[in-house]
Formats: sequence, C-alpha cells, structure tokens
Amino acid sequence: MDSNRTEKNGENCEGSIYVNNPHLESMKEDILYHFNLGTASHDLPAMFGDVKFVCVGGSPWRMKSFIEYIAGELGLANPEAEYPNICEGTDRYAMYKIGPVLSVSHGMGIPSISIMLHELIKLLYHSRCSNVTVVRIGTSGGLGLQPGTVVVTKQSVDATFLPRLEQVVLGKSVVRSTELDAELAEELLQCGKELAEFETVIANTMCTLDFYEGQARLDGAFCSYTEEDKQKYLASAYAAGVRNIEMESSVFAAMCKLSNLRAAVVCVTLLDRQKGDQLTSPHEVLHGYQQRPQILVGHYIKKKLNLFKKK
Repeated sequence: MDSNRTEKNGENCEGSIYVNNPHLESMKEDILYHFNLGTASHDLPAMFGDVKFVCVGGSPWRMKSFIEYIAGELGLANPEAEYPNICEGTDRYAMYKIGPVLSVSHGMGIPSISIMLHELIKLLYHSRCSNVTVVRIGTSGGLGLQPGTVVVTKQSVDATFLPRLEQVVLGKSVVRSTELDAELAEELLQCGKELAEFETVIANTMCTLDFYEGQARLDGAFCSYTEEDKQKYLASAYAAGVRNIEMESSVFAAMCKLSNLRAAVVCVTLLDRQKGDQLTSPHEVLHGYQQRPQILVGHYIKKKLNLFKKK
C-alpha cells in the first residue's frame, strides 16, 4: 500500500486523492469498519474506481432518495432497481451508487461526519479515484432569508465567526482551514440561476457543536440567556456574513481540503432563526424544501457530465 502515490516531486498530483498517514503503508489490510468494507475483503477499485461525484447528507433515506433522483436525471434509472445499500451489515452509515455518483449518509454533527469522511477519503484513495467532487447536501436554519432559500457556502465559520476548525489531537489544539472551492461554489450558484426554481445565494455558513444552546435556541432543556441575548448574537452572525447555521460544514471543508478534494456545501434553509426556533411549516412544504439541494446538485452533475462527453 503506497500512501505516497499521490505525490510527485514533493507535491500532490493534480486531481489525486491525498492521504497523509504513513501508518497506512505498513497495514496488510485497511478495514473501513463503519462502512463494512475493506481492502482485503472487497475489490475497491472495481467497485468505486469510476466515481467522480460524491454527495453526502445526514440521513440514509435522503441519500437513497438522492441516488434514485440522480439515476433518473442521468438516464440510468431502472424501474425494477432496488439501489441496495452497499454498507448493509452496519447501522452507522448508508451508501448507494449509480454510474459515477456515490451517495453516502453521515449522521448528525461533526463527530459523526468526521468518522464517515476518514473512511470515505480512504475508500476513494484505495479505489484510485481522481478528480472527485464532493458535495454535502442538507438542511439548515437561515438568517435573514426566506425559508426554502438554498445557500451555497462561501466559508464555513465557527460559533465565533472565524473560518477555522479547532480540534484536540494528543491533548493539543490543532486549527485547520475551512476553505472551500470558490470556483465550484460559483458554478453551483450559476446552476441555481439556470434552474430559476428557487432562490440560491452564496454566503457564510456557521457550523456549531450543538443544535440547541450552540445555536442560540430558546427551546432546549437548558437556556441561560434571554431573547434579547439571542437576537444580539444572531445579528452579530448576520453582520459577519452568516446566512445559515448547521453542524457539519467545518470538518467537511477541512478534511476535503486536506485530501485534495473539490468540495461544496449546499443547504436549504427551513426557517429564519431570527423569527423563531421551531419548524411550523407543513410537512409537505418542508419535504419540498429538502429536495432543492438535490435538484441543484443534480443539475450540476448533469452539466458536468455533458461537458465531459464533448471533450
């Protein structure tokens, strides 16, 4: 196992997946435990070597819905297809594939998506994939936006509005950049304009460690601040360019950047947090909102594959 094969003259080969772990080289087998896959038990290059687009999202049902949707958009749909869960045998994550598109669930919050990304990055690496684009699609709380607005993340910022991910490794603080691919974000914004079905904007996304107090909600089991405190904090976030709030974008951006993966975050807003904390829209309205990121990303994938065919 050559963990340096992505390097050439001391630099990453363009488009290759990069892992920076010398210990992988001495391993006889790499078991991707939470995917129920492994380098000895599965022919990963045969299974995943053609992957060019990976879409990740919180829930298994949403990612199965996305693979069914994209199969239809790419003309690969089969009325009798079951789209089996590749990770069957584990209850941690779900994975589906059609053509060059991989769809993977990541659960909720930084710890859950971090575990998934470690194994996804190694999966793509072991499969010898190249020029892969990874997009997180999901839902979020909005700031100053109409519910249903799709936000393409410009920068993922922490709860103090700084574009960074701070982790503790061996008892020491490690700070990593949360920079995302600006060109990819602009391409996705252009796709939104072409669709013209819903509002799409580029803005900063705040990634928090908690759904309740960490997002200044007033409806958790504990709350030590006032409505006025909440509004002041959200106004500060808005002034920092934040237009939506979620719980995964910082580690997603950081790990994709370290791995030489083009990455974007596309989330729909379900409500304006400056106007309330709880969802009051009917289920069918919320379901329609949740389909918007997959419609946008589906349009992008179709567009890119058509461009590939012309070359």
